[in-house]
Amino acid sequence: MFTQFFFFFLLFTPFIFTTQQDTHDFVRTLDRKMFGLDQNQEKFSHFRFYWHDVVSGRNPSSIEVVSSGLKNSTTSFGAVNMIENPLTLEPQLNSQLVGMAQGFYASTSQSEVTLLMAMNFAITEGKYNGSSFTILGRNPVFNKKREMPVIGGSGLFRFARGYAQLRTHWFSPATRDAIVEYTVYLLHY
Repeated sequence: MFTQFFFFFLLFTPFIFTTQQDTHDFVRTLDRKMFGLDQNQEKFSHFRFYWHDVVSGRNPSSIEVVSSGLKNSTTSFGAVNMIENPLTLEPQLNSQLVGMAQGFYASTSQSEVTLLMAMNFAITEGKYNGSSFTILGRNPVFNKKREMPVIGGSGLFRFARGYAQLRTHWFSPATRDAIVEYTVYLLHY
């Protein structure tokens, strides 16, 4: 009995010590100030855009890349659209362009029109030109008001977090084109 215990002890002891020793080599605590992340310098910004989802016409900004596998689905469950939607200051598509929403949305419910949306809002004008923030969340499109989280960003939106409130400004059931007002609140450095 002692020899069996001793054998197992010798066999597993190096593994236990190696595992214990290696567990902290992949992570370490950093000083925020080394990266210019002083909490007193964090900014709180508010943006308002109009997001244009153009599905119809000769030059759509949203194209279906995966069709729903269900023939009688009222929600297009399973369909996926890839987007590069204009972001403008006013509801009119020809108003000032301030960025592009690039990403995809997918129909995720069999009982209501609900989308999983993953988008980078790439800003092309002003102080934030070249910076972007990312929205990822659930969008029950026929609710009057919706909310989705901002989960990160790049450039001047590095370490961004916050939320977006959505309100449909216009929707055409015939073409499925839509204009959605996005009101975004961001904490960033």
